[in-house]
Amino acid sequence: MEAIKAFFSFLIEYFEKARSVFSSSLFSLGESDISLGTIIYFIISFWLLFFLSARVRRLLTTRLLSRANIEVGLRETIGSGTRLVIIVIGTIIIIQSAGVDLSALSLLAGALGVGIGFGLQNITDNSISGLIILFEKPIKVGDRIEVGNVNGDVLNISVRATTILTNDNISIIVPNSEFISKQVINWSHNDRNIRFRIPVGVSYNENPEEVKEILLSVAHDNKDVLKNPSPMVLFEGFGDSSLDFELAVWTSTYIDRPRILKSHLYFEIFRRFAEAGVEIPFPQRDIHIKSTVASEQNEMQSGS
Repeated sequence: MEAIKAFFSFLIEYFEKARSVFSSSLFSLGESDISLGTIIYFIISFWLLFFLSARVRRLLTTRLLSRANIEVGLRETIGSGTRLVIIVIGTIIIIQSAGVDLSALSLLAGALGVGIGFGLQNITDNSISGLIILFEKPIKVGDRIEVGNVNGDVLNISVRATTILTNDNISIIVPNSEFISKQVINWSHNDRNIRFRIPVGVSYNENPEEVKEILLSVAHDNKDVLKNPSPMVLFEGFGDSSLDFELAVWTSTYIDRPRILKSHLYFEIFRRFAEAGVEIPFPQRDIHIKSTVASEQNEMQSGS
C-alpha cells in the first residue's frame, strides 16, 4: 500500500513539474504571456487547421461541386476560396482560445512589414497575385495557356504558384506574379474551340478554285475539324514562286496538340495534291553573271 501511495505521489509531483514547465512564461506579447504549452498548442492547432482545410477543399471540389456540373476551373476557385476563409477564421479562433490579445499582434504586423520590406517581397507578390488569379479568374484549372516559354495545361492554382503540365508530361511550377506582370495567352479562356491557320502554296499553273475544293475536302473529311464553324480557304496573294492560300479550321480536340492536327492535315493535303496533279512549288531564282573583264577587252579591241 505504501508503495502505491509513493508511486501516485511521484506521478503527481512529476505532472506538477511538467505543468510548471509548460505553463511558465517564455516571453510576453503585449499583455499576454507566451509559454511552451502555448507554442505547442499553436503548432498542433495550426497543423490540424491546414490539414482539415485541405480535406474540406478536396471534398468540396471532387465530390460536392462535381455533382452540380460546375466546370473544373470554377470548382477549384470556390474550393481555394473556401479553404482561405476557413484558415482566416480558424487562425482568429486559435489565437483567441490561446488567450493571446489580438491587439498585441500589431507588433507582429509591424515586424512582418519590416521583413516584407527586406526579404519577403517575392513571396508577398506571388501570394497577392495568387488571390487575384483565384478571384478574377484570368486562368482556370484545365485552361491551355502560354506564359513566357511555358506552354501547357493548368493543373493546379495555389496561393503562391501555379502548376502547368506540358505535352511532355513535365510539371512546371510558375510563380503567380508571372501571370500578372507578363502577357499570358489563354487558348481556352472562353471555350475549347480554337482556330488554326495552315498556309499552303501551289504553282502559278494551278487553278485556284480546284485548290480551294481540295483543301475544303481535306478539312471536311478530318474527324477532328469542327463542321460548325465551318472550315474556310483564303486566297492570300501572289508570292514570289507560288499562289498563297490559307486553310482555316476550328477544333476542340487538339487544343493542346496543334502541331499534330496540322501534321495530319498536311499529310492529307500532300496526298490529295499528288492525286490531282497539283504542283507544290519551291523557291526559284535566276542568276545573271556579267564578266566586266571580257567587256573591257572587247571595248579595247573595238577601239584599236
